[in-house]
Amino acid sequence: MQDHAHARPNTHLEGHATVEPDTLPYTVALFTPGRQTPPRLNRGRDHRRWLATQQWLWALASRTNTDDYPPDPATVPHVTGNALRISADWSALVLRQGAAFIGHRRDHGPDDPFYGYAELHMRSIYLDALLFGMIQRTHIDHLTEDLAQVFTGPGEANRLAGLERRIAHFRSTYWRQHLTTHGTANDLLITYQHQYRLSDRFTEILAEAADHNRLIQTQENQQISGALGILTILGLPLGTALGALQVLGDQNPWHLLAATTGALAATAALLTTRYGRLVLTALRGRPLTGRDR
Repeated sequence: MQDHAHARPNTHLEGHATVEPDTLPYTVALFTPGRQTPPRLNRGRDHRRWLATQQWLWALASRTNTDDYPPDPATVPHVTGNALRISADWSALVLRQGAAFIGHRRDHGPDDPFYGYAELHMRSIYLDALLFGMIQRTHIDHLTEDLAQVFTGPGEANRLAGLERRIAHFRSTYWRQHLTTHGTANDLLITYQHQYRLSDRFTEILAEAADHNRLIQTQENQQISGALGILTILGLPLGTALGALQVLGDQNPWHLLAATTGALAATAALLTTRYGRLVLTALRGRPLTGRDR
């Protein structure tokens, strides 16, 4: 058997990048049979209908064996149900832990023209599709975390505005489901997105950001209305008093002081009314309660 599994990532990266010890790298493997057919990994009677090639495909993509995680016989039809049949000669399976490609015909060695072609595609366009899906998942993870921090302190409007710009940039730059005219690469990307629910998560991000934006706009409108209400409460008594003095032609400073004091007292009295409480509550930007009403 020829095994072209991508093992030991730090060795293959040759110092250009490293995988941290505490992280679990995503693996991509190509397994091709030699003269003998691959042995069955699960020999139990309950797994007799599970083909050996499908068992290897699942084991390589999930990076598990029968000792670590023996699959339930009832779930076997679904374990490899999402496998992509690239052609009659090979298949692929994309899971959360890794992706696996397996050949269905004999590998004649390094000079085998078909598997040379298959390995080239796996290491190039198919790997690019999976890497692009990983980039999408990383961006969505960061957007989800930042969206949860919008209301953690003052300045939520600025944080939400910056987050909306990032969402728009991600949507126009990275959010793709079709990379090339090559159908298999697109299918691999869509399958990877499905494994991590990327489409559903991004839809939830858009909906939650829209809800946050409506809430912040409501708060800002309440504060503007509160400010206008304060100006009305302050200006109406004072304007009335000063207007009366002007009409009467009274320029006595004591009368002006008395009128101003009376206007301020009337303003204070108005603030204790239901309308005044509503204005103060709106100015503070907090939701109105039954007590305020």
